[in-house]
Amino acid sequence: MAASEAILQVCGGFVPHLYSSGSYFSKSRSDSRSSIRYRKRKGASHLKVLKCSISISSQFSHVLRGNVATTQLGYAKCNCQQTDSTSGISSEGGNGAWFVDGAKEFSTINGNTPNGLEFKEFNSEKDVTSNSHLPDNGSITDTLQTVFADSIEDEAWELLRESIVYYCGNPVGTIAAKDPSSSNVLNYDQVFIRDFIPSGIAFLLKGEYDLVRNFILHTLQLQSWEKTIDCHSPGQGLMPASFKVRTVPLDGDDSATEEILDPDFGEAAIGRVAPVDSGLWWIILLRAYGKCSGDLSVQERIDVQTGIKMILRLCLADGFDMFPTLLVTDGSCMIDRRMGIHGHPLEIQALFYSALLCAREMLAPEDGSADLVRALNNRLVALSFHIREYYWIDMRKLNEIYRYKTEEYSYDAVNKFNIYPDQISPWLVEWMPNKGGYLIGNLQPAHMDFRFFSLGNLWSIVSSLVTVDQSHAILDLIEAKWSDLVADMPFKICYPALEGQEWQIITGCDPKNTPWSYHNGGSWPTLLWQLTVACIKMNRPEIAARAIEVVEKRISKDKWPEYYDTKRARFIGKQARLFQTWSIAGYLVSKLLLADPNAAKILIIEEDSELVNAFSCAISSNHRRKRGPKSSQNSYIV
Repeated sequence: MAASEAILQVCGGFVPHLYSSGSYFSKSRSDSRSSIRYRKRKGASHLKVLKCSISISSQFSHVLRGNVATTQLGYAKCNCQQTDSTSGISSEGGNGAWFVDGAKEFSTINGNTPNGLEFKEFNSEKDVTSNSHLPDNGSITDTLQTVFADSIEDEAWELLRESIVYYCGNPVGTIAAKDPSSSNVLNYDQVFIRDFIPSGIAFLLKGEYDLVRNFILHTLQLQSWEKTIDCHSPGQGLMPASFKVRTVPLDGDDSATEEILDPDFGEAAIGRVAPVDSGLWWIILLRAYGKCSGDLSVQERIDVQTGIKMILRLCLADGFDMFPTLLVTDGSCMIDRRMGIHGHPLEIQALFYSALLCAREMLAPEDGSADLVRALNNRLVALSFHIREYYWIDMRKLNEIYRYKTEEYSYDAVNKFNIYPDQISPWLVEWMPNKGGYLIGNLQPAHMDFRFFSLGNLWSIVSSLVTVDQSHAILDLIEAKWSDLVADMPFKICYPALEGQEWQIITGCDPKNTPWSYHNGGSWPTLLWQLTVACIKMNRPEIAARAIEVVEKRISKDKWPEYYDTKRARFIGKQARLFQTWSIAGYLVSKLLLADPNAAKILIIEEDSELVNAFSCAISSNHRRKRGPKSSQNSYIV
């Protein structure tokens, strides 16, 4: 009887402790700047429904961020006119928690979880008269575990909703972290494009599409601005790394304020590195939005089509590089600090390939796009061939590299990149399992980065950049090296960590990227959702389910950290923010996808049969090509 009452108490009365929302957005005075603006009267306790029109102005404005002054051309201004309607929209502290018909959408989340428990009516006198009616210990344990998992989901949804950022009365994204224990906010109160992806996917899977639509369109408006850093402007089409909603006094009117969207294209980032992955993730999210919501009108808009083409032209532009992979600087993706990934890092190549396929699927057929589509298709074939052939490594390939001859001057060279066998580290010889393989982290002349980078390998599975056999081999390796890649918290961002003199030289003695911390072998819970999508695609969801069990043991108790330290992820990261939004969203996406694996189709890209045929032709063709003028007749068109 005591056991049954305990179950009822846990199931009926457990409510997770939730943190109340507050204002995490600076209202500091700002100069007139290139921005998206929204006007609001001071002292208003209720925000009125707004009618907004976006206009582009051609004028220079000066923006001061930290110690860097930049000059930007043009701004997008939101001219808002207040109406008399006050339908349930209120604001506390400028940009705190906003609610629209809160009882339906933004209030309590109890019951929203699809796998909630149902209990039959319990009669204490009738049902507990004998021990034969008591549940056994196994069912009690299973019930408690289910209740515990549901409570974590409820808490996660509440925290995710509290992280929503509003602009002009509408949700436009989620902040990176909302850590009440940290006094130094830095840029964690901004909306990062890469950080928002799991949040956007979570809301799509819950059928809440407006937030994702708003995010897509507002970041698109930011894309078109002219960016200037030290008198130099990067290529058109660059997406910002992040943006922030700021409240500033309205010019010429002391009684009113306005909200502006203030983007960062890398000019304020640590190291001043442009975010190469932002535009790629934006295209991937745009496709997911259309597939999940069924609303194809967004991707068919002229401005959205133009935005896609600008990103593609930026990525497909001719340069000095001899390879089909994207050449980028260090710190241009999720690993945004110096970690020795400059060149052709796998993460960028996997996202690049995925974005190319997504863009090809969404581009409207028109005469003006013919050359772009032709270049896109040619790049897809070359990129898939290059990655599958030269980035792949398993025990057989490792032995082949071990026996390489060097200094081969020939069109038919086996060791095309002049890799020296002594580059094979002792750790790799011992670590590589007999069954399994993976894509190396980077490839350049005379250099192979043998580190295992998780995001690049997982997204290569999702996007079909690797073959089916290679996809299974990557998952085989993850299972074989579970204690290294998952251990006490999934998932290692890379393995192994740089240590000793190697760490000093490659990272520049970075105190944040010490061995087995942060990007240098730290464990990032947000990678759980990419692991889940990859496992579902290969019909091996049990691997993801096992990782989720590991996460649920401690992530809520640890207050949803950004990352974990030590080789087995036993410590919360020494500089990790708590209540990190993409840690929360990554867990929720994984749970939602395991509950409905069919929903993963919004992210998965199946292998294209025509690309496979072209890939086979590339392998069988003579590697020695004719020299002479380019011929447009040789282009491959899908």
